[in-house]
Amino acid sequence: MPNLTLDQASTIVDTALAKAHELKLAPLTVVVLDAAGCPVALKREDNSALLRHRIAKAKAWGVLGMGEPGRKLRDRAQNNPAFFNVLVELADGNIIPNPGGVIVRDVGGAIVGSVGISGDTGDNDEICAVAGIEAAGLVADDGR
Repeated sequence: MPNLTLDQASTIVDTALAKAHELKLAPLTVVVLDAAGCPVALKREDNSALLRHRIAKAKAWGVLGMGEPGRKLRDRAQNNPAFFNVLVELADGNIIPNPGGVIVRDVGGAIVGSVGISGDTGDNDEICAVAGIEAAGLVADDGR
């Protein structure tokens, strides 16, 4: 299984937060998971709301579990809500089909992890995730 390093995960988190500051976004929480779904890095900004770390992790875990970015999962959930209701239950609530969950690939296309961000709009969360992933020299799969 390809490996996401702590240095890469740290770059992702720090760059994502820097991008959020540049855009003057609400306080974010950023979670980076490896390909096995284990946390590698997490930062919660001051004044980030209480549930943000759980939301960010569920965004990241869901995209790994389904193999599709949050944007695509959102579209699928809108078209098949009954399936996604059961899916969320099976995953013990650890899937949030929404932008801000981005798959991380290496340059060869293999999945090495995922990023979940929560705190602003899903689209803005996703912008920050993509910036962090690209700064780490990896490929962001955001579904576009």
